[in-house]
Amino acid sequence: MSGVAIAGVGLVTSLGLDAESTCAALRASVTNPSLTRFRGRDGQLINGHQVELDTPWVGVSKLVQMALLAADECLEGIRNVAEGSALPVLLCTAEQQRPGRLQGLDDALFDGIRSGLDVRLDDRHSAIFPLGRVAALAALERARRLITEHGCHEVLIVAADGLLSWPALKHYVDLDRVLREDNSNGFMPGEGAGALLITAAQAGDVLRCTGFGAGIEPAPVMSGTPLRGDGLTAAIAQAMREAGLLADDVDFIVADISGEQYFFKEAALARARALRGHVRTLELWHPAEGIGEAGSLAGVAAIAAAWTAMRKGYACGPKVLVHASDDTSYRFATILCRPDVQAMEATS
Repeated sequence: MSGVAIAGVGLVTSLGLDAESTCAALRASVTNPSLTRFRGRDGQLINGHQVELDTPWVGVSKLVQMALLAADECLEGIRNVAEGSALPVLLCTAEQQRPGRLQGLDDALFDGIRSGLDVRLDDRHSAIFPLGRVAALAALERARRLITEHGCHEVLIVAADGLLSWPALKHYVDLDRVLREDNSNGFMPGEGAGALLITAAQAGDVLRCTGFGAGIEPAPVMSGTPLRGDGLTAAIAQAMREAGLLADDVDFIVADISGEQYFFKEAALARARALRGHVRTLELWHPAEGIGEAGSLAGVAAIAAAWTAMRKGYACGPKVLVHASDDTSYRFATILCRPDVQAMEATS
């Protein structure tokens, strides 16, 4: 996956309306949940990570406003985009099969971004990824191909999602998957938006994408099938091979894990198998701890957290593994690397 880089990020979360404040809060282990208007089966109000905007938008309108804020932050100061080149947008949204999914969500969200974003969109290469938590990593692979194979100069990935509507939340409440005082094996629902600007690799990059992998998990959550982590193991191993890394080369991991034991177990199994022989202690970052489970925002938040850590100098090292899993079977992984280290290895 050589040749592409993360050139800018944007985030809108319960921790802040930009990536700078969100990532600073994540680094300090700050959280900002509040009581929603929804009640669980025990009658208690459910805690959630809600985004507070100046205007009380709801539904698709709120998703559009959050997406525009994140995209504007991501594109700020990027002159070659602002000067008129058509920009492909890869939009990450909720899974088609998710209960409570808003009707006409994809078209309404894309049209809102088109009318509100102050750049010309490239309709030919734009696409929608209704894949929930794994959407951003799937879009990242498409962005790589658009840049390396189709001549696009930049690609904008935008995610906007949330579980803070009763039709969606009720589904997870009924499955006993929402965190509460008497259930630690669950997630706290959230909402938000994020954006990533992907460009061809160039001097001054903060973080480059050097490997990508995908897999299918035969034992997804709630299936009752014994979990071996086959899908995520395959995705990580493929990303490692493409990046040319050995087991002990990874410095830390950022994942979409949001609190459920299944996904922690899967990550542990996949790490033990795909990184067999790793002798150093690896930190595992999971931004959902601070911003909640917000569907397709998860992948963007993970990459944005790694990018900001590299730029600010508090990353655990120059090579980071990012991975994501959805509720069905899709598993994706990518290796992100600081370019100065990549250049030193190429000449050694």
